Order: sequence, then C-alpha cells, then structure tokens
Amino acid sequence: MHKPLIKSVFATLLTLTLTACWGNDPDTQAEQSAGVIDQAAIDRINATLSGFVDSGNLAGASALIREGEREVYFNAFGMADREANVPMARDTIVQIFSMTKPITGVAILSLYEQGKLDLDDPLARHVPEFANLRVYSGTDERGEMILEEPRRPLTIRDLTRHTAGFANSTDLPGVGALLAEEAPGAPEQTLTEMAERLARVPLYFHPGEQWSYGPEVDVLALVVERVSGQPFATYVQENILGPLNMRDTHYFVPEHQRHRLATLYQRKGEGSLVPAPDGQRLATQRWALTPGGYGLNSTLDDYMRFARMLVNEGELDGVRILQPESVRKMATDQLPDDIGDLSWLPGKGQVGFGVNVAVRVAPPASAEENNGVVGEFFWDGMASTLFWVDPTNDLTAVLFVQLVPYDEIGLHKAFRDAVYGPYFPENQQP
Repeated sequence: MHKPLIKSVFATLLTLTLTACWGNDPDTQAEQSAGVIDQAAIDRINATLSGFVDSGNLAGASALIREGEREVYFNAFGMADREANVPMARDTIVQIFSMTKPITGVAILSLYEQGKLDLDDPLARHVPEFANLRVYSGTDERGEMILEEPRRPLTIRDLTRHTAGFANSTDLPGVGALLAEEAPGAPEQTLTEMAERLARVPLYFHPGEQWSYGPEVDVLALVVERVSGQPFATYVQENILGPLNMRDTHYFVPEHQRHRLATLYQRKGEGSLVPAPDGQRLATQRWALTPGGYGLNSTLDDYMRFARMLVNEGELDGVRILQPESVRKMATDQLPDDIGDLSWLPGKGQVGFGVNVAVRVAPPASAEENNGVVGEFFWDGMASTLFWVDPTNDLTAVLFVQLVPYDEIGLHKAFRDAVYGPYFPENQQP
C-alpha cells in the first residue's frame, strides 16, 4: 500500500464520505442508508457461519448486525463449549482481546475533551518513566547496543496509532533479549510496573517513522490512570461501560457468569480443534494488570451498544460518551504520509489508522482484499472476533468466535463478503 498515492487519489472521496456519513440532517442520513442486509445477505451470512462450524474449523459463532435503530441480523451456530455441550448463544461471554483497544481509545478521547491532555503531548509529560528513552541503532564492534536520542518526543498520538517504536518481540535483534529479560506486561504487574520495565528497553525505531503493533495501548491505560487519578478499570467502568449499560463487560468474569463464558479453542489443522491450554486463565483470575490493549470479556449485545454509540457520533439512548468531533477524530487516518514500514497492516485492506482503530481509506482493489466501505473503522481480537462501524450505511456489525491462532481460516473475509455481497469491480467506489 502506497499511502501518499492513496491519500492523493481518495482525499476528496473520503472528505465527501465523512461529511455525508456524519451529517446531522436526518433526510441525508436516510438517503445514505439503502439497506445492506436483505434476505439474500441473511442467507449468505447463515451459510457462511454454519459452514465454518460444520467443517469443524469453528466450535461456535454468533453475529449481530444493526442498520440504524433496526436489528437486521442475529444468529448463533455451534457450541460455546463443546465438551460441556453448551450452545453458542446471544448472551455467551467471550474474550475480546484486542477489541479492548477501541474502548481505551474512547477513554483517552474523553480525557482529551475534558482538556486534561492533548494527543500531541509528549508521553513523558504524563508518565515520567518514559523521560529518558533511547532508540536502538545497531551494535558496535564489541556487540554493545548503539543508542540514539529520539528524533522527536514520543507522543500520546503515537500510542493511539502504533507508531511509538516500542519493541514488540523477543526475536528482534539487539533489543529482543532485553525485552525478554524485563518481560513487561506480565499479568502480575501493575500498569506502573509494566511501564517501568518497558521504559528500560530501547525503542526499536524513532517515534512516528513506522507502524508496528505492540504494547502502546497498554501504556495508554496508564496515561488514563495518571491523568484521571483513578484506576484504569474504574475510569472505564464509570465513563464508558456503566453509562452504556454494558453489564456483562469485565476484566474478571465473576463465578456466577462462568457458565456463559465460551471456551477458547486452538486449531490444530483442518477440522481439528482442541481447548486452548489455560484458555480461560486471563478471564477467570483477578490480575494486577488491567491492560488497555486486551483483557476485557463481553457479549454481543454489550459490544454492539459500544459500536452503536460510535455510529451515533458518541451518543446512545440519551447518554453522551463523546462529542461528535472526537468520534470523527477517532475515525480519521492519523498516519503520516511519509511513514515507512507498515508491518502487516496492509493485510487488513487499504487502511490507515485512527485512534485505536483501523480506518478504510480506499475501496478494495480486488476480490482478494477484505470487503468494506470507505470511511468504515474497525478492529478485531486475537481469538478471531471482529467489529466494524460503517457510517455510510449506518451499519454496525459484531462477530464473536473463540479461535486461535488468529483467523487462519479466512473467516473475516468470508463474513464481510457475506454481509456486503459478492465483489464486482464496477460496483466499487472509484
């Protein structure tokens, strides 16, 4: 994906799309929504999800789609727990892993609205543990790391768009061994302890120069704690989950809800699934760490309430979580035109990155790309869950499964194709 080219070709289109999508004129909004989910779409989605279950590549799957105020699709297939013969249901609780990230993004934007931080604030202003960061630039003749001063400060915006430069793998040359030694982010650590350990590992690249998915959003959770003066989980509960009536969304699944918690399944090959070792450990034990990047558990209806708040420009059922301008900021590509390596992000399609969500900046160039609409924003989770917000069609979709490794079976591509219909180049936006 060539970002400067994409932005130059589609800038006008995206501006017009967002203006129409987020406009306040109800007549305009009605015209934008032509109805994506008809009976043919329902039949496609049912066949797609039941096919994955029948093939043995999913134990269970459920999906919920709304267009405006209408629920246009719900169904569940297979088992939440095959061993206990518990079917997948509407109230099944699943581990959403990285679908925690957009919730953290909303928390940061709420503090931004309160004037307590700016996205371009240096991270060290709020978390002094990161005041003396250095950047790895190779090794000398003795094998010692060569470290440089960052070319500019690492900012909160870098955290929201994964351009901070944090080391994210113990396999990285130079910094990988130190990352393994420090082991930031173990569940037993507090957010402060995690940050202290991470700050002792040099950055792998200069802030803003690459996109690399890592622990940035866990650090954002600590920013929320420091700026708000509250534990991260408390702030999220009082400012997002509670007001949205997301009653089944927690870091810790209490004992009385465990019968609804889905088993996490590990795929061993075509049609072969086994329960993942310690698959429910994060969900059923209380940990010191409340990461911003993963860890929440939720239900279809709970997460749909979050998605509907976003498509409604920050409001749901008379409760305002964010101002419309903040939601637009969240859903706008924040990546620089001259950014270098984008890692695996282009595998999501022709997308940029906003505040903790991917943002579609161009339509699919071929039938092989993930289907979707320009202006859509979305994210997924390690257990192959997925959600997206499509403002053009006033559509929100949530797909829940519990499958690792992440989507080896092409589930997300197939589900999107089932929702939007077969790909025809002549029908795509220019």
